[in-house]
Amino acid sequence: MDRKFALEAFAALSQPTRLDVFRLLIKAGEAGMSAGDIGETLEVRQNTMSANLSILARSGLIRSAREGRSIRYFADMGGVRGLLAFLMEDCCAGRPELCQPVIDAIACPRQ
Repeated sequence: MDRKFALEAFAALSQPTRLDVFRLLIKAGEAGMSAGDIGETLEVRQNTMSANLSILARSGLIRSAREGRSIRYFADMGGVRGLLAFLMEDCCAGRPELCQPVIDAIACPRQ
């Protein structure tokens, strides 16, 4: 990810509803959620949700797949990895032990 895409991702996440959508889709995992279910869960009108989903999709943080007449949305983990890698690329200065606590904090717990 380059600086331009990182800035777009941060801009997309800088609005409360979009941040809530992104976090909800992270939580939904591989199952994703339909646009209607996202709007219902967050109590956001359809036209407002559509605009927010479009901004998140352009940022590379979410992706969509058509399922008949509806669209299912997913967190784009490639985009998330790219953003995290952009943020962390210079953090260690050759000392990976400095970054390990951050990596541990964001990694999913093993079950």
